[in-house]
Amino acid sequence: MRTAEIHTSKGVMNVKFYEEDAPNTVANFVKLAKEGFYDGLAFHRVIPNFVIQGGCPYSRDMKDPRVGTGGPGYKINCELTGNNQYHDRGVLSMAHAGRNTGGSQFFICHNRQNTKHLDRQHTCFGKVYEGLDVIDSIRVGDIIEKIVIIEDN
Repeated sequence: MRTAEIHTSKGVMNVKFYEEDAPNTVANFVKLAKEGFYDGLAFHRVIPNFVIQGGCPYSRDMKDPRVGTGGPGYKINCELTGNNQYHDRGVLSMAHAGRNTGGSQFFICHNRQNTKHLDRQHTCFGKVYEGLDVIDSIRVGDIIEKIVIIEDN
Protein backbone atom coordinates (compact mmCIF):
# COMPACT_ATOMS: atom_id res chain seq x y z
CA MET A 1 0.00 0.00 0.00
CA ARG A 2 1.29 3.43 -0.96
CA THR A 3 0.83 6.39 1.32
CA ALA A 4 1.96 9.99 1.16
CA GLU A 5 3.03 12.80 3.41
CA ILE A 6 1.91 16.22 2.22
CA HIS A 7 4.30 18.65 3.88
CA THR A 8 2.86 22.16 4.10
CA SER A 9 3.80 25.42 5.76
CA LYS A 10 1.14 24.56 8.39
CA GLY A 11 2.11 20.94 9.09
CA VAL A 12 2.01 17.46 7.58
CA MET A 13 -1.03 15.57 6.29
CA ASN A 14 -0.65 11.78 5.99
CA VAL A 15 -2.66 10.22 3.17
CA LYS A 16 -3.81 6.71 2.29
CA PHE A 17 -4.55 6.25 -1.41
CA TYR A 18 -7.59 4.55 -2.95
CA GLU A 19 -5.49 2.51 -5.37
CA GLU A 20 -8.20 -0.09 -6.03
CA ASP A 21 -10.89 2.50 -6.72
CA ALA A 22 -8.92 5.11 -8.69
CA PRO A 23 -5.68 3.44 -9.88
CA ASN A 24 -4.93 5.82 -12.75
CA THR A 25 -5.59 8.94 -10.68
CA VAL A 26 -3.38 7.66 -7.87
CA ALA A 27 -0.62 6.73 -10.36
CA ASN A 28 -0.78 10.22 -11.89
CA PHE A 29 -0.60 11.97 -8.49
CA VAL A 30 2.27 9.70 -7.36
CA LYS A 31 4.19 10.33 -10.60
CA LEU A 32 3.83 14.11 -10.29
CA ALA A 33 4.77 14.03 -6.60
CA LYS A 34 7.89 11.93 -7.27
CA GLU A 35 8.92 14.37 -10.03
CA GLY A 36 8.64 17.26 -7.54
CA PHE A 37 5.80 18.88 -9.52
CA TYR A 38 3.94 19.95 -6.37
CA ASP A 39 6.98 21.24 -4.46
CA GLY A 40 6.59 24.97 -3.80
CA LEU A 41 3.06 25.29 -5.15
CA ALA A 42 0.45 27.14 -3.10
CA PHE A 43 -3.02 26.23 -1.99
CA HIS A 44 -4.59 28.76 -4.33
CA ARG A 45 -8.24 28.18 -3.44
CA VAL A 46 -9.54 27.85 0.10
CA ILE A 47 -13.25 27.86 0.81
CA PRO A 48 -13.98 27.49 4.53
CA ASN A 49 -16.16 24.49 5.41
CA PHE A 50 -15.76 23.23 1.84
CA VAL A 51 -12.28 22.54 0.38
CA ILE A 52 -8.63 23.53 0.13
CA GLN A 53 -7.25 23.26 -3.41
CA GLY A 54 -3.73 23.10 -4.81
CA GLY A 55 -1.71 21.71 -7.68
CA CYS A 56 -1.77 24.63 -10.14
CA PRO A 57 1.76 25.26 -11.44
CA TYR A 58 0.99 28.98 -11.80
CA SER A 59 0.53 29.22 -8.02
CA ARG A 60 4.30 29.55 -7.53
CA ASP A 61 3.50 33.23 -8.09
CA MET A 62 0.11 33.98 -6.55
CA LYS A 63 0.02 37.28 -8.45
CA ASP A 64 -0.03 35.42 -11.79
CA PRO A 65 -3.50 35.98 -13.31
CA ARG A 66 -3.49 32.36 -14.52
CA VAL A 67 -3.50 30.93 -10.96
CA GLY A 68 -6.11 28.18 -10.81
CA THR A 69 -6.03 27.40 -14.52
CA GLY A 70 -2.82 25.38 -14.88
CA GLY A 71 -2.02 21.72 -15.10
CA PRO A 72 0.72 19.28 -16.09
CA GLY A 73 0.20 19.69 -19.85
CA TYR A 74 -2.14 16.72 -20.25
CA LYS A 75 -5.55 15.56 -19.00
CA ILE A 76 -6.62 12.38 -17.23
CA ASN A 77 -9.98 10.62 -17.23
CA CYS A 78 -12.25 10.63 -14.20
CA GLU A 79 -12.64 7.34 -12.30
CA LEU A 80 -16.10 7.52 -10.77
CA THR A 81 -17.40 3.95 -10.57
CA GLY A 82 -15.21 2.43 -7.83
CA ASN A 83 -15.91 2.22 -4.14
CA ASN A 84 -14.95 5.14 -1.88
CA GLN A 85 -16.31 7.68 -4.35
CA TYR A 86 -17.86 9.88 -1.69
CA HIS A 87 -16.52 13.16 -0.42
CA ASP A 88 -15.97 13.31 3.32
CA ARG A 89 -13.66 15.13 5.70
CA GLY A 90 -10.07 14.62 4.59
CA VAL A 91 -10.83 13.11 1.18
CA LEU A 92 -8.47 13.98 -1.69
CA SER A 93 -10.27 14.49 -4.97
CA MET A 94 -9.28 15.64 -8.45
CA ALA A 95 -10.29 19.12 -9.50
CA HIS A 96 -11.32 19.57 -13.12
CA ALA A 97 -12.91 21.97 -15.56
CA GLY A 98 -15.41 19.36 -16.78
CA ARG A 99 -15.41 15.59 -16.90
CA ASN A 100 -12.11 14.01 -17.97
CA THR A 101 -10.14 17.28 -17.79
CA GLY A 102 -8.20 16.74 -14.54
CA GLY A 103 -4.42 16.76 -14.42
CA SER A 104 -2.60 18.01 -11.35
CA GLN A 105 -5.04 20.09 -9.34
CA PHE A 106 -6.61 18.40 -6.35
CA PHE A 107 -8.68 19.39 -3.38
CA ILE A 108 -9.08 18.15 0.17
CA CYS A 109 -12.53 18.27 1.77
CA HIS A 110 -13.33 20.01 5.04
CA ASN A 111 -16.50 18.00 5.69
CA ARG A 112 -19.20 15.77 4.24
CA GLN A 113 -22.10 18.17 4.67
CA ASN A 114 -20.92 20.66 2.03
CA THR A 115 -19.22 18.26 -0.40
CA LYS A 116 -21.66 15.38 -0.93
CA HIS A 117 -22.91 16.94 -4.19
CA LEU A 118 -19.42 16.22 -5.63
CA ASP A 119 -19.85 12.43 -5.27
CA ARG A 120 -19.23 10.64 -8.58
CA GLN A 121 -18.56 14.01 -10.24
CA HIS A 122 -14.91 14.27 -9.11
CA THR A 123 -12.56 11.32 -8.56
CA CYS A 124 -11.83 10.59 -4.91
CA PHE A 125 -8.33 9.07 -4.77
CA GLY A 126 -7.25 9.13 -1.14
CA LYS A 127 -7.91 10.35 2.37
CA VAL A 128 -5.99 12.17 5.07
CA TYR A 129 -5.80 9.82 8.06
CA GLU A 130 -3.45 11.90 10.20
CA GLY A 131 -3.05 15.67 10.29
CA LEU A 132 -6.71 16.55 9.73
CA ASP A 133 -6.17 19.70 11.79
CA VAL A 134 -3.79 20.95 9.09
CA ILE A 135 -6.71 21.10 6.61
CA ASP A 136 -8.47 23.62 8.84
CA SER A 137 -5.38 25.80 9.25
CA ILE A 138 -4.54 26.14 5.53
CA ARG A 139 -5.13 29.60 4.04
CA VAL A 140 -4.81 30.90 0.48
CA GLY A 141 -1.13 31.12 -0.40
CA ASP A 142 0.09 28.50 2.09
CA ILE A 143 2.76 26.36 0.45
CA ILE A 144 3.01 22.67 -0.37
CA GLU A 145 6.64 22.24 0.60
CA LYS A 146 6.89 18.69 -0.73
CA ILE A 147 4.92 15.48 -1.12
CA VAL A 148 6.72 12.33 -0.02
CA ILE A 149 5.45 9.03 -1.44
CA ILE A 150 5.96 6.02 0.82
CA GLU A 151 6.01 2.62 -0.91
CA ASP A 152 5.05 -0.16 1.52
CA ASN A 153 4.81 -3.74 0.36
